[in-house]
Amino acid sequence: MPSAVVLAAGLLPMLACAQAASEAMATQAVDVASAAIDNPYGLQALWAGSDLVARLVLLMLALMSVGSWYVIVVKLIEQSHIGRHAREAQARFWVATDLQQGIEALDAASPFRALANSGVDATRKHDGLLGQIDLNTWVTMSIQRAIERVNSRLQGGLALLATVGSTAPFIGLFGTVWGIYHALTAIGVAGQASIDKVAGPVGEALIMTAIGLAVAVPAVLGYNWLVRRNKAAMDEVRAFAGDLHAVLLAQAAQAR
Repeated sequence: MPSAVVLAAGLLPMLACAQAASEAMATQAVDVASAAIDNPYGLQALWAGSDLVARLVLLMLALMSVGSWYVIVVKLIEQSHIGRHAREAQARFWVATDLQQGIEALDAASPFRALANSGVDATRKHDGLLGQIDLNTWVTMSIQRAIERVNSRLQGGLALLATVGSTAPFIGLFGTVWGIYHALTAIGVAGQASIDKVAGPVGEALIMTAIGLAVAVPAVLGYNWLVRRNKAAMDEVRAFAGDLHAVLLAQAAQAR
């Protein structure tokens, strides 16, 4: 029994120390979490400490980023649809017995169907004043107009990407200059130029430049990628239009 009492007496200080250490660790974890939440140098602090101009710059960059990604996603979907319509035209249109059957075999939203309809309408409406134009020239003009409409639809939105890619870095730089100006002004008014007073505000201002680059880089890469994919899609459209032109002239010659 005395040995048990001695053992218990020896364990009590150890348990007390362990409890104290556990409480200290818990307190330290709470302090770290609180510091992470109340970080004076993060984006939240940047927004809270910004004036109207800086907030407008941040909102403008956010809108430009959202618009760029919207255009990229929509154009990729549109280009994939054109690729599917091109494969459909190769599989269905050219195996038809006549042009009307081939047109009806294509999807209603297919640009290749619109091209075929333009060519057929040109051969049917070659009368009156239009009849004075050579049939070859008239059909070529009609198909070319249809090609330009397809190209114009594919090019839609790319101007936004080009604008964002070229202007977003400078908008971010403007936000940086504006933020540094106000940070240095506040430091001058406070009369303190220690590293902790300078690093925070200036670092937050430099975040504007990083945000501008983060907005511009995807826009530039997306623009170049979409332009290259548009070229491939238009090659398919022009190849179809050339074959269609030859078929239309051949049928017109047989009808004479």
